[in-house]
Amino acid sequence: MSRALIVLVLAGLATGCAVGPVYERPAAPAPAAFKESPPEGWKQAQPNEAIPRGRWWEMYRDPQLSALEERIDISNQNVLAAMARYREARDQVRISRASLFPTVTATPEITSTRTSGTVARGGNGVNFVQGPVVDYSLPVDVSYQADVWGSLRRTVSAASASVQASAADLENARLTSQAQLAEIYFEMRGLDSDAQVLQTTLSLFEQSRQLTQDRFDAGVASGADVAQARTQLATTRAQLIDLGVARAQFEHAIATLVGKAPSEVTIPPAVLEAAPPAVAVGLPSTLLERRPDVAATERAVAAANAQIGVAKAALFPSLLLNATGGFQTTNLAQWLAWPSRFWSVGPQLAATLFDGGKRRAQVDLSEAAYDESVAVYRQTVLTALQQVEDQLSGLRVLSEEAEAEADAVRAAQETLDIVTAQYTAGTTDYLQVITAQSVLLQSQRAETDILARRLTASVLLIEALGGGWDASQLPAS
Repeated sequence: MSRALIVLVLAGLATGCAVGPVYERPAAPAPAAFKESPPEGWKQAQPNEAIPRGRWWEMYRDPQLSALEERIDISNQNVLAAMARYREARDQVRISRASLFPTVTATPEITSTRTSGTVARGGNGVNFVQGPVVDYSLPVDVSYQADVWGSLRRTVSAASASVQASAADLENARLTSQAQLAEIYFEMRGLDSDAQVLQTTLSLFEQSRQLTQDRFDAGVASGADVAQARTQLATTRAQLIDLGVARAQFEHAIATLVGKAPSEVTIPPAVLEAAPPAVAVGLPSTLLERRPDVAATERAVAAANAQIGVAKAALFPSLLLNATGGFQTTNLAQWLAWPSRFWSVGPQLAATLFDGGKRRAQVDLSEAAYDESVAVYRQTVLTALQQVEDQLSGLRVLSEEAEAEADAVRAAQETLDIVTAQYTAGTTDYLQVITAQSVLLQSQRAETDILARRLTASVLLIEALGGGWDASQLPAS
């Protein structure tokens, strides 16, 4: 027993060794500043400033949007699937960690044995009675694989990193669904605003048609003017009806995102009013901590690094410690008596002498997988930087375009007022009125479309910045 204890102690000391590379976070591109400056009125974030964590959509102050976003976590099937994958990864860590401890099994057994009642002697069978013998056995087996080369610990480390990657994937799935919902919501609201513009224009066109009809009845306008007014009114009405197709599809998409059948979700029309809120952008280097997809790929690199250690540990012998003990007797009354005890203990060393280069190939495979994960991580960082730059430039351009379009709307309205007065006075023809009305309608619809695009671009910027998430929210390894 003392020798066995010595072996156990030596094995425990040996577990301090772990082969394989020590993990260091790969270098990734992180410029000092974004190429695109934030739009006017926006600013770079200070270290203590960021997008509100979790409920970033509240920046838009839209109760209907907030109510829909609340359903993502409990109803969106993609998010629920990501949650299930996260739980699977956590359970895998528990499975891997269990290998660090001994395995203890007990197999109680009661066996009744009766030998043959006939024994052959000198060619003659002699009969005698042999009663059954009952054997009572209670063996307990203890086996422990000493983690001499750190294979088990590396496996646990890989599983732990995978859990963190899965947690980041869950947050990324949540953020993607939330941003997609907000994007579709603002596109739908853009259609509602467009419909309001068309509805208001229809009322004005109806007045123009009536004015033209009255002038025709008075003999101061031609039948062509009346036909043109009716054509313009019908065409605009058709445009308004056509918006219903896209709006219904947006509403159906929102229903799917919140885990409902399209028939269960009805969203009342509402128009866009406010410009997008200012978002604290921060420095490019913060994306390494604020983007869940970047964090997920970085944790995948850590898991791949640990797998290299697992593969290298397989090149060395493995040490298995076994111990068996218990009680065994044919007398039930003495089953658990001390004289009925038995035990055996001893180490077992196993080494693969030849495998055709399989283990070396496994090391090469794990190193190639690590290199792949590093490339994926760096590409994810580059994509994140690109997405932020895209949305910053888009917001800047759209902001300038909104100002220009607002001027165009004002100019078109003044033109229409002048031309309408001239037509009423009989100094110009109705074609000038129709032209001015069409230009104003196009400008108003373009202004509404730009506002919707600005709001969706701000949503995409928030998504590109990580939605207020931070790597500190990852579960402990």
